Amino acid sequence: MAVSVILPGTMDFQPIIIVVVIIVVIALAIYRRYKARLRREALAKLAKAKGWEYRPRKDWAMDGRFGMFSCLQQGSKRYAYNVLKGQVSQRHMLGFDYHYETYSRDSKGRRRTHHHYFSAVLINSGLPLKSLVIRPEHFFDKVTEFFGYDDIDFESSDFSRKFYVKSPDKKWAFDVIHQETMEFMLNSPTFHLDFQGPHVMAYHKSSTFDIEEFGAAIAVIEGILNRLPEYLLRELKGQEQ
Repeated sequence: MAVSVILPGTMDFQPIIIVVVIIVVIALAIYRRYKARLRREALAKLAKAKGWEYRPRKDWAMDGRFGMFSCLQQGSKRYAYNVLKGQVSQRHMLGFDYHYETYSRDSKGRRRTHHHYFSAVLINSGLPLKSLVIRPEHFFDKVTEFFGYDDIDFESSDFSRKFYVKSPDKKWAFDVIHQETMEFMLNSPTFHLDFQGPHVMAYHKSSTFDIEEFGAAIAVIEGILNRLPEYLLRELKGQEQ
């Protein structure tokens, strides 16, 4: 009778590895669906508490309706989802999660798809606001500053170190970001802020909000709008004497 002996190091582990990979992939997919369901439930609860409308389904037209915001024009297969809609301080508010895809090639020329997600809050000020971007400053800004691509600096060195500010109208930037607003922003959560037309958007560049951050983003936008100087409001409303 022949006896087969499997010597150490001769066992083929490839089938076992494949099975383990499949199990991990399935487990991750189940976990992602579970987390997505919890997020939908939490956002529905938030909307109900605030008297807002909540729509979990995909909205493929958000980039077209708000094409002035460059963050909504990245990549392809763009859509919003988990959309919150309502009013805050008699201003129209829109909150949402957002998805887009980009592509790359590996060393063998095979295309890889990269999925990107972030969250945003959009508030309609009802005013003809001018273009203005306020975002966290990072190391690359220091490098570009060396080549003359400087942002707008303010009297507060703390504010100028923390925030990168860009606008085609420097006076407008100084009108909006005065001393009281700088102090408010230095003591508030940090977001990317973009003023375009009547709208102000607050978002994270590459991550979705925690549920509480939707409220924090609204509070930051509202805090800036509520601190616009009276002379600027008169000017924007065409009531300058």
